[in-house]
Amino acid sequence: MPLGLALHARVLPVMGESAGTGLPAEVMDPYGPPLPAALLLGGLAIATAGALLPATWAARIRTASALRTE
Repeated sequence: MPLGLALHARVLPVMGESAGTGLPAEVMDPYGPPLPAALLLGGLAIATAGALLPATWAARIRTASALRTE
């Protein structure tokens, strides 16, 4: 996501200059600070939920069985 935002900030002004138009601030900064923070927290929640089931399973069975299934 940071790479996409950096690319957006780099390419969009060049496109506006080549078209000979001025771009409003809403076009240059379409995402406010809450959206990237929400996406970051959502990604962490999805990663945690995805890791919770296998970790719980591995914690309940014997060590040798857990290692053999890998």
